[in-house]
Amino acid sequence: MDWGFTNRMSKLIKADGHCFYLAMDHGYFLGPTHCLEDVGKTLAPLAQYADAVFVPRGSLRYSVPPTLEIPVILRVSGGQSIASEDLTNEDVTISIDDIIRLNASAVGYSVYLGSPNEHQTLMGLYDLINMCRPYDIPVMAVTAVGRELDQKQQTRFLSLACRVAAEAGADVVKTYYCQDFEKVVEGCPVPVVIAGGPKTDSQLEVFKFVYDGMQRGAAGVNLGRNIWQDEYPAGVAAALRAVIHEEATPEDAYDLYQSMKSNAK
Repeated sequence: MDWGFTNRMSKLIKADGHCFYLAMDHGYFLGPTHCLEDVGKTLAPLAQYADAVFVPRGSLRYSVPPTLEIPVILRVSGGQSIASEDLTNEDVTISIDDIIRLNASAVGYSVYLGSPNEHQTLMGLYDLINMCRPYDIPVMAVTAVGRELDQKQQTRFLSLACRVAAEAGADVVKTYYCQDFEKVVEGCPVPVVIAGGPKTDSQLEVFKFVYDGMQRGAAGVNLGRNIWQDEYPAGVAAALRAVIHEEATPEDAYDLYQSMKSNAK
């Protein structure tokens, strides 16, 4: 790979091989989301703990200050909303010119295997990779589940989705945590990042699944609601960074979170 690609990847995946991405792209299909009404304001106290932020171009352009020091992973798929009957009906939404203008370090795109739009979203991924490769811009494929699966099916399905995305040329794959997660990682030749999924009941639960995922080979996480919808989001972000980059246990992370929470009161 050329210098530009290697330089961008070195900012996205740190020297320890790990990464912590803040997911703030929800507005592209959910519209106004609690705690993301002003993305720039929510991001400001959290950026110091993250390795990158995943965000759509609208929020980036009009809400995030251009003095932001962490890399941007630009959300570049869309074409539907929560009002639609089919959330899988996505395609590439941006030109390479705008990706470059926005100085994105990488782009993120969703593929929906097992859905009626599997072919459309996969071909969109191929087109995106072909568009970005001449400019050494890394692509993160987001593997979304197109149907309900039991635990055993989920491991097989996510292994399939991650491998297909990697073979398409994705440089990083974001997927859901599942039972036997190490099998997903072992079958994927590029770094695998854990998606946050729905908001959990407790932060200790978050720290536990992130710690377990890291032990099973995940490169890192791409979390959103479980961080910025918490009453003390900076404490959650700092604790997650400790798990990802400092090998903190879930209990150590929870103690750090509680300490920062107490000091913030």
